[in-house]
Amino acid sequence: MIVVYGIREKLNPIKSRLSDIIHGCMQSTLGLPEDKRAHRFIPMSKDDFYFPGGRSDAYTVIEVNMMSGRKVETQKALIKSLFKEVERHLSISPVDLEITIKEQAPHQWGFRGITGDEANDLKYKVNV
Repeated sequence: MIVVYGIREKLNPIKSRLSDIIHGCMQSTLGLPEDKRAHRFIPMSKDDFYFPGGRSDAYTVIEVNMMSGRKVETQKALIKSLFKEVERHLSISPVDLEITIKEQAPHQWGFRGITGDEANDLKYKVNV
């Protein structure tokens, strides 16, 4: 699952394109199928969104929540792909983009009435 935070006036106009970019990176880097998009956008008031100095109002945070198992190289490739593609398509500088990957063990995920470690019919690989 992906959670994206940003200032409402900057994030709302680009949500659809950003979702496409994120999912494209997830597909090319992690091998996720087309129908495996789970994105949540949290547009915030500027008064509620504090961020580091040296950033503009385009500052955007992308949190990637995933089951553990991806190699360090794969995770780094995803982060670098997101920096590159977001800048290329939306002109958001890497200094205005923060990306975090939060991993949880498969038994800590619940979907379709089972836990992630019980799922044996995923259409993608976790250990890549």
